[in-house]
Amino acid sequence: MKIKKGDLVQVITGKDKGKQGKVIVAYPREDRVLVEGVNRVKKHTKTDQTDRGTKTGGIVTTEAPVHVSNVQLVVEKDGKKVVTRVGFRFDDEGNKIRVAKRTGEDI
Repeated sequence: MKIKKGDLVQVITGKDKGKQGKVIVAYPREDRVLVEGVNRVKKHTKTDQTDRGTKTGGIVTTEAPVHVSNVQLVVEKDGKKVVTRVGFRFDDEGNKIRVAKRTGEDI
C-alpha cells in the first residue's frame, strides 16, 4: 500500500471531500486507512460504571476507516501543500523508496 501510518492525506471523494488529516492506522489487508478527523461516525456503546463510579458510554463519536483509493498523499512544495500520487524507485543499495510523482522528491 502506498499510504502509510503518519502520512498527511487529503480526502478526494465522499462526504469529507477536501479534508486533510494524519493517517492513524493503515489496514493493508482491507485497503483502508483511519484518518484523523475524517469519516466521523456516531457509535452507540453500552453505559458502564468504572471503578471510581463514573459512568462511561452512550453515544460516542469516532473515526471510521476510509478506502485508500479515496485519499491522496499531501506533500509540501515551496511552502504550499499539494496532493500527489506515489511512485517507487530503488536506491544504490537496492532499497525501495517512495517518491512523490508531482514534485519528484523522496518521501
